[in-house]
Amino acid sequence: MEQGKKKVEFNIIKNDPTDGHRGFGIGSLSLENVSPVFIDVEEGEAFVDIGAMHARSSVEKRVKFLPNRDEVPEGAKPYWLVWVTIDRKVEGPYYAGVTACEMTVNKEARRGYKSLPEHVNRLDKSLKRHIIVEHMDENSKKVLEKFLKDHNEEMWNLSSDELKQGLHVE
Repeated sequence: MEQGKKKVEFNIIKNDPTDGHRGFGIGSLSLENVSPVFIDVEEGEAFVDIGAMHARSSVEKRVKFLPNRDEVPEGAKPYWLVWVTIDRKVEGPYYAGVTACEMTVNKEARRGYKSLPEHVNRLDKSLKRHIIVEHMDENSKKVLEKFLKDHNEEMWNLSSDELKQGLHVE
């Protein structure tokens, strides 16, 4: 690469990306209000791991991800990575975007499955206030609903009916 030539790289932008000016950064999305929530399907537990923002979560560390789920050795543990975006309305903060991505990991074999394009697209959809949870299994929906309510019931109550109906299991 030529000396002195600037390379445009992806930056995580905090607060207002334009900060009053109308130049570089217009239209950029802020990742400040997004949290990656993992759901361990077998254990029925949910936890936040900020490392997932850069594919460096405890679940993903020291695992080579393959694009074909059939190539992952037997015994892979299923997870959901859920991108949760928080926004604010007059009444207060709420869960604005919630999108789930599938992932399987075999820690012993150090192999796993995830679709990187799906993870990136679902993060983008969450930032754009979409709710995509219909493909999750019933138990994982219950775990996520309980996690979001326990984290902040007021935020849950202010969230959309689409989210509540999408996660509610009879």
